[in-house]
Amino acid sequence: MSGRTLIRGGLVITASDELHADVLIEDGRVAALAASGTPTADAWTADRTLDATGKYVIPGGVDAHTHMELPFGGTFASDTFETGTRAAAWGGTTTIVDFAVQSVGHTLREGLDAWHAKAEGNCAIDYGFHMIVSDVNQDTLKEMDLLVQEGVTSFKQFMAYPGVFYSDDGQILRAMQRSAENGGLIMMHAENGIAIDVLVEQALARGETDPRYHGEVRKALLEAEATHRAIKLAQVAGAPLYVVHVSAMEAVAELARARDEGLPVFGETCPQYLFLSTDNLAEPDFEGSKYVCSTPLRPREHQAKLWQGLRTNDLQVVSTDHCPFCFVGQKELGRGDFSKIPNGLPGVENRMDLLHQAVVDGHISRRRWIEIACATPARMFGMYPKKGTIAPGADADIVIYDPHAEQVMSVETHHMNVDYSAYEGKRTTGRVETVLSRGVPVITEREYTGHAGHGVYTPRSTCQYLN
Repeated sequence: MSGRTLIRGGLVITASDELHADVLIEDGRVAALAASGTPTADAWTADRTLDATGKYVIPGGVDAHTHMELPFGGTFASDTFETGTRAAAWGGTTTIVDFAVQSVGHTLREGLDAWHAKAEGNCAIDYGFHMIVSDVNQDTLKEMDLLVQEGVTSFKQFMAYPGVFYSDDGQILRAMQRSAENGGLIMMHAENGIAIDVLVEQALARGETDPRYHGEVRKALLEAEATHRAIKLAQVAGAPLYVVHVSAMEAVAELARARDEGLPVFGETCPQYLFLSTDNLAEPDFEGSKYVCSTPLRPREHQAKLWQGLRTNDLQVVSTDHCPFCFVGQKELGRGDFSKIPNGLPGVENRMDLLHQAVVDGHISRRRWIEIACATPARMFGMYPKKGTIAPGADADIVIYDPHAEQVMSVETHHMNVDYSAYEGKRTTGRVETVLSRGVPVITEREYTGHAGHGVYTPRSTCQYLN
């Protein structure tokens, strides 16, 4: 969309700066910034002017961990690329990186092509893909090189889910060795799935079938052990490592130790681990099933260590692991057997607001909010400065954010295609007002003005922390 847009009078916040500035947008990109009220800014003219007085002007969020339409446990995540990216936009996120899945016995290319087919023409915002590697063999390893060259530069492996996504240590090592050569980044689901399966079997044999036992069998120590093992395997391979959805303080300690040794090891956590706990898993009448995800929610005392990790940069990114399943008909598949509850929570619409609440509560600074939600995920996955900041030449993915508006999170008002909110009744301060994606208004003063197909596929360079 050609033409000029001018955002006047807001407080521009990036990971590095806060400045009362006007932002000039031309042909979908940021053309210039100038301090508000200066002759330079006052001289600008535009086809459309947006007044951001009293508001924040922030980069669109980059959610580097979503699962739209993911097949899992005999069902599918309830958000499509159309509904999920629309909800993301409502929450101030303008780029997602979703996970294409290689099924055992199939090639990476088949998996990637299938995910392109799901997403193409359906997304309200821009998107990229990571690749889930479920079947490591010589052909897969060669394919990894080709995918890196075409902009799929990160590969997820699972130490959990034997028989589905699981890779053993030898397969993990081979993939890590390959990524050390081709510049890719291995993303690890770090839980000892073999040991967890034993504990699941024993719990069910004792008649422990309620959702809360999901949290009890997936022990924090087994997350820490797998995190430690992944770090050591990466060290042997000479490869970088990104550990997804870190939930346990013991796992944070493993990451901190590795980083203190100077290893290229990175960690992500998610809003559910920062704001929810095993208290939710224990809710009566099977309500706890709404909070079943893996890694699981932990006792509340883990939250302080996660916040600390975000402040000390032992954790660098907050993504959602958005993987929604409806309570009715999907979560209910696990009535009488917690191991059959589809694993995943909705959250793509809530992340930016929850992290702003963390600013209000004093856990993090405003710039750290933008760093962990926008700039670092963009750098980590090779999209910066096109995404993740407001600077000349960057895509005009910009959110006008009202830091004073109050809202109550609820299934009644959210836009995710799921029949409950994980944060039902939570009061937060701060709300998205207007969202631009490449200069085009997707949310305009709390109205959806976007459309499916505006979002385009975004190839990525390699991790920008390793160059």
